[in-house]
Amino acid sequence: MALNEMKIRNAKPSKKQFKLFDGDGLFLLVTPAGSRLWRFKYRFEGKEKLLALGAYPAISLADARLRKDESRSQIAHGIDPGAVKKAKKQAETEQTETFEVIGREWQDKFSSTWTVGHAKTIMSRLERDLFPWIGNRPIIEIKAPELLAVLRRVESRGALESAHRIRTIAGQVFRYAVATGRAERDPSGDLKGALPQPTEKHHAAITDPKEVAALLRAIDGYQGCFVTKCALRLAPMFFVRPGELRSAEWSEIDFPGATWTISGHKMKTRQDHIVPLCRQAIAILTELKALTGESRYVFPSMRSSSRPMSNNAILAALRRMGYDKEIMTCHGFRALARTILDEVLHIRPDLIEHQLAHAVRDPLGRAYNRTTHLEERRKMMQTWGDYLDGIKAGAKIIPIRATS
Repeated sequence: MALNEMKIRNAKPSKKQFKLFDGDGLFLLVTPAGSRLWRFKYRFEGKEKLLALGAYPAISLADARLRKDESRSQIAHGIDPGAVKKAKKQAETEQTETFEVIGREWQDKFSSTWTVGHAKTIMSRLERDLFPWIGNRPIIEIKAPELLAVLRRVESRGALESAHRIRTIAGQVFRYAVATGRAERDPSGDLKGALPQPTEKHHAAITDPKEVAALLRAIDGYQGCFVTKCALRLAPMFFVRPGELRSAEWSEIDFPGATWTISGHKMKTRQDHIVPLCRQAIAILTELKALTGESRYVFPSMRSSSRPMSNNAILAALRRMGYDKEIMTCHGFRALARTILDEVLHIRPDLIEHQLAHAVRDPLGRAYNRTTHLEERRKMMQTWGDYLDGIKAGAKIIPIRATS
């Protein structure tokens, strides 16, 4: 007998699932958990098949019969309704599981663990070099040759190093898709060796003490913006990364404690970093505070005090002083300090590395925290400040010994 609403509502679940038949292959499957599921049993090309039509009461008896009739019509015209449903589902999946959708999901999930600058760089590379070419492609369909074609475009504009970085980013998106069940494998791994290795480049830096002395005197004579001049004077004293310097905030400066504590979200290591302030640094900061102390940033932008100075401000100042990119870069102040502290002042390498905010571990392999060797680093930074003052003023310069 055909089903009616009364029979369906009165069907009570039992220990085993059971079926209530309506006719023409349509039946209601009642599960032990109480679910009522519409199923359509049919034969196509000699094979028995089963099609899910939805759950009661969201799909009523009348709706289920209508869906059954539509399926029987498809069968009569040589169309497998199960294959049609599968194709529709795949099309919907392809629209929601493209490389761009999953790439943005990955970036959103992990960007909180990155510095602001790194997050912007990642998104810029995704939007410029990956999304335009494979963003609308179902991620499960993208193979190694297709990804290689994207990387070749980047390589063709003379950005081989960027091509390698973009391959790494793409690989992280693919692995995230694999981990979340939306891709089967990471094709970027198949491209190992497909791109030439870039020539290793180092940030240009002055490391000869005589040339450093000349650079310091040039900074003292700089005639540009006073805020930029202060940043230039502090760059060799602090030898932090350029982004960390320009985004310094007054709230991070502890004048009584003579420290600058950089918040972990700005650091590459994601850990707070302490920069001990030598007397020379405190004097420069005290003078600068009278000018920019009302701003959030120590070195505010000339256009808006609500933003830090441009990342090109110091670089442009160096160019105005005659130091092009082949001679000195903003990042070069780190190499300058590292070389002279080690080879001229003979400071312990672990203290230098820690002050550079590199990963330094103790003999047991544990990472040092921000306060490790703080007093020794404080002495090192004062020694460094005194040394810079001395060579700038014309003190006898001890040359770096040439290595054989």
